[in-house]
Amino acid sequence: MDEGGKMNIKKTKSIISKVLWGLLIAALAFFLGKTAIFEYNYYNEKEGSPRAVSETSGEEEALDETEVSADERAAYNVAPDRPRYLSIEKLGVKDARVFAMGLKSSGELNTPAGIYDVGWYSSSGKPGEGRTVLIDGHNGGPTKVGVFKYLPELEEGDLITLERGDGEIFEYKVVENKEISLNDSDSYMAIALTSPERGKESLTLITCTGEWSQTKQTYLSRQFVRAVLVD
Repeated sequence: MDEGGKMNIKKTKSIISKVLWGLLIAALAFFLGKTAIFEYNYYNEKEGSPRAVSETSGEEEALDETEVSADERAAYNVAPDRPRYLSIEKLGVKDARVFAMGLKSSGELNTPAGIYDVGWYSSSGKPGEGRTVLIDGHNGGPTKVGVFKYLPELEEGDLITLERGDGEIFEYKVVENKEISLNDSDSYMAIALTSPERGKESLTLITCTGEWSQTKQTYLSRQFVRAVLVD
């Protein structure tokens, strides 16, 4: 074969190679485009729907779903004037450990790592002090139901108890249970930190509730239960 024939063969191979690479790149681009469109449509379709228990968010993946043993509860101690345990007989909550919590950098209340524990906002009142005690907790983790999952079921007159570090028991009677939208929950905090009955010590419980937003990676409502100290 002469030199001209060899050069034509090389050119032909080069053209075929470029065409194949072009087709491969085009197919890959088409696949990625279809995937992106599917994900966009999927998340928009799910927006506002109830959240499945198995779905997780970046924040909730770090939650501890380990159940607290009786020995661990018994060994838990706090200062005499601080809340130690929270119980709600109607919801089957018995001696949930109460951990002191502050605020996140965003200004939101911090929550405990464990889904069976609750968090007491340390700048709020203490049991027996005459102010409002503010406590929050999880409604669930990636796969399990949390301590405040059924908080929306509490009704007027239901009882909530706090045991202080010195063993004294304080009983609170529910007077209000409201679901507040996420947009309005920040402004409602001023109300949550006051007593629903003037001059009476109170307790406010908070948890996430309502529909799950895939976009915001949070629930779209907050449940606020307000109770007053039983005389």
